[in-house]
Amino acid sequence: MNNSIPAPVWRLLPVLSLWLAGSLAAQTTAPERLAPYVTTATRTPIAVTTAGSAIDTLSAEEIARMQLPLLRGAFAGIPGAPAFANGATGGAVSLFLRGVNSNQTLFLVDGLRFNDPDADYAVALGGACMNACDSLEVAHGPQSTLYGGEAVGGVVSLRAQRGSGPARQSAVAEAGSFGTVQGALSAQAGDEKSAYTFSAAGGHTDNARVNNSFDSATYALRLDRKFSDAVALGVTWRGFLANYGDPGAARGFGANDPDNELHESNQTATFFADLVHSADLTSHVTLGGQDRRFVSDNPSPFGRQITVVKNRRAILDWQSTYRANAQHRLTAGFTSEINHTVNTGFGNINRHQNLLAFFAQDEWTPVQNVYLTAGLRSDDFDSFGRTTTGRVTAAWLTNDARLKLRASYGTGFRAPSFLDLFGQSAFYVGNPNLKAETARGWDAGVDYYLANNRGTLSATWFQTELRDLITFDFSAFPGTVINVGRARTRGLELSGKFTLSGGIEARATYTYLEADNLTAGTRLLRRPRHSGSLDLWHDFGGGFSAGTGLAFVAQREDVDAATFATVDGEDYTVLRVYGAWQFTKRVAFKARLENLLNEKYEEVNGFPSLGFGAFAGVDVKW
Repeated sequence: MNNSIPAPVWRLLPVLSLWLAGSLAAQTTAPERLAPYVTTATRTPIAVTTAGSAIDTLSAEEIARMQLPLLRGAFAGIPGAPAFANGATGGAVSLFLRGVNSNQTLFLVDGLRFNDPDADYAVALGGACMNACDSLEVAHGPQSTLYGGEAVGGVVSLRAQRGSGPARQSAVAEAGSFGTVQGALSAQAGDEKSAYTFSAAGGHTDNARVNNSFDSATYALRLDRKFSDAVALGVTWRGFLANYGDPGAARGFGANDPDNELHESNQTATFFADLVHSADLTSHVTLGGQDRRFVSDNPSPFGRQITVVKNRRAILDWQSTYRANAQHRLTAGFTSEINHTVNTGFGNINRHQNLLAFFAQDEWTPVQNVYLTAGLRSDDFDSFGRTTTGRVTAAWLTNDARLKLRASYGTGFRAPSFLDLFGQSAFYVGNPNLKAETARGWDAGVDYYLANNRGTLSATWFQTELRDLITFDFSAFPGTVINVGRARTRGLELSGKFTLSGGIEARATYTYLEADNLTAGTRLLRRPRHSGSLDLWHDFGGGFSAGTGLAFVAQREDVDAATFATVDGEDYTVLRVYGAWQFTKRVAFKARLENLLNEKYEEVNGFPSLGFGAFAGVDVKW
């Protein structure tokens, strides 16, 4: 296999390197930014400059500026997070954070677990919009010590932000190629005592194939009220509704299904409290729930097949933080979870599961500019048993706060699903003696912070070893599953987010990934050896701004949709441009051109991605 990066990318690299080198040396005109705070890696607010974990952030403002209407578009700008869709807009998306399976990455929504072994986020990630009041954080590497199962590749946290400032509203309407019509509404306000945010987005697109239309609505509400210096309460409610015409693959068995449809309703709600017990002791309590209903409706000459999946979850999460002194902070708590899954398809599942977990974490600054964390967690499932995980991190920041060295080591796990444990069919039986899939991973990296907080350059080497992977046992009849699989992922993540000369905002990523199935001696499917992205945006003044984005993927293996043989997945490079004109203080016109070069490619073999598309809209604020 050729190990080179695709030629279109190579041709751009010399120009970009010279531009970057010259621009970084001439940044005196760039505006100063405040150093961001993050919470996912420690469950407590910390400056990103002190974190020992690799963390990426993306705000709703950045998503809006880049004109990325769907949540999945955000992952192109995050290193080590390749995401591939089964076709066009609305198709299920697989996220391979640091090369692990999609079901080994945890998605948190407003602090709630959004997925488990029986409930996935592939449908929501394929079609949900990122709302106007959301922020996105990605903590890389095993994070089970704070969040439990599925946090092997890391944690993706989507959170509705507290409203602030005077009341502001906006409305967006857009139309374009493939019969696309969509819109969004948002409103927010907040002061010291109370705040609210609300946003909703959705629309319709025909896509490019027969029976491939997609209709969706995404919405989020957050209300906050501070009753005293000791008590602040809040609620969130978030939902995703979707109807997707699913024709399947474009070739092979069952291709171009003329009438198969998928329907998704995914609702989450939380009630949370921030409590100040004393000057040194605080607590954050979350009581929440999730209700998901997924329906696959597939009429055929042999009869109509309807599969219904229902996931319901209730969670109580309590964490308390004690600040012993300015250099020492302890966080501990518990998570209690009850979930119920019904699946009328393969396996015929109707099961409940109870979970009780306890965790503790120590954050310590033994000397100036050295930041250490250590944590331990125990998860007890009534369905298969107990799992214990741990994590340690270290970071050293230079006195001028320009350079940080960091490293982390952690363990993680993925719980077996109800299908793995208890599934029943004519040719399959579950294995109630299964253990959890386990992982241990480490990384080491460096972050360079440009003067006056104008940007960051980062490099991280990582490696994750996975054991006891649950695989099918073909030697048994009826078939079953056993813990025998082993895999390893390792690679290099490079990223930069900075202001170039002349006020050009740049975001660049590159990931080198080796992902191997050690049991079979093969590469893990759909993990690209090379992937990356670049986004450049500039405000030209006079109300005009424009940007361009590029994403490339190279060297990966896939399964042929017609023959089911392992094949080389195609390389692709996709280019987009976008622009806006602020016509008045309240009205802006926007336009974007997707897949500008009309690249013909398939993110998943047999599922063609959309070609060139043009879209335009108006954004009104008041």
